[in-house]
Amino acid sequence: MSAGPAGSYDVAGTTLGGVPGELARLEAQAALSFDEELRIMRDLGLTRAGPLLELGAGSGAVTRRLRAAEPGLPVIALDVDAELLRHAGGCGAPLVAADGARLPLRTGSVGGVLLRYVLQHLADPAPMLAEVLRVLRPGGTVVVVEVDGMLWGLAEPMYPELAHVHAAMARAQREAGGDRRIGRRLTRLLRRAGFADVLLRPFATTNDTHPTAAFAPHLGPERLAPLVAAGALSVAELALAADRWRRFLADPDAWVMLLGFAAAGTAPPGPAHSAPEKEPPGSTLTGTAPPGPAPSVPEKDPEKPARFGRNAP
Repeated sequence: MSAGPAGSYDVAGTTLGGVPGELARLEAQAALSFDEELRIMRDLGLTRAGPLLELGAGSGAVTRRLRAAEPGLPVIALDVDAELLRHAGGCGAPLVAADGARLPLRTGSVGGVLLRYVLQHLADPAPMLAEVLRVLRPGGTVVVVEVDGMLWGLAEPMYPELAHVHAAMARAQREAGGDRRIGRRLTRLLRRAGFADVLLRPFATTNDTHPTAAFAPHLGPERLAPLVAAGALSVAELALAADRWRRFLADPDAWVMLLGFAAAGTAPPGPAHSAPEKEPPGSTLTGTAPPGPAPSVPEKDPEKPARFGRNAP
């Protein structure tokens, strides 16, 4: 997902099929692991107090599931990409197109923040995390869900001949300003940003409880196809990956476990939180965002994206 002005996420160039292909991938990705992620979110207290800011909401695949699972929890869906965010229409949350490093939200105005697969796309996550800390109320919770490319999980059978193919994807993301190994850095990033009570919860998803085909967004060749167009991968290498994926699907004993990492922290009391400015009851948007063009809030249609500030993926 995208939430900041400089990052490695390209909605049209992430998987085979352009934007429609990416929308399908995001939906399949959410369907695969959301139940496990939700369990951790609840355990960490993210769903106890609203509003919850989903930073990097993208197409709303997770937003819709959050609203269905926690109908009493107000959610704000925010993404830097206004066009991608339009696909979240009907998710039951106000849609805000804004730069995650310059949030158009009042200081201390939200009870929780969720960043799901966002930080891996940023060259420098610090400005965004500083803004997250600003908008959280004292005691509010941030949960960051991420991966680590060297701790991605296990698969049996393994295909060592694909190691250089998957390394090409990690290299392309790194060259675009991202970090696919960010999972190991999450707790340190949160502590440096000023969060308290920082902890890490790994979670696993396996084909013991999901069809093997459901892991295609992670293991299938579709995400490698754009690398061929970019010159980072050969057609022969893509064909090799596609062949091994077909073999994996056809193997009745094939087993896969994907690992994810959820890091959490709380906003401590402090000058930015102890005395938030007075505001009308229920007001969250606008107010104390850093200096820049004045934001405008949608007045009639809460699910039509409102663009704030300078937005670029």
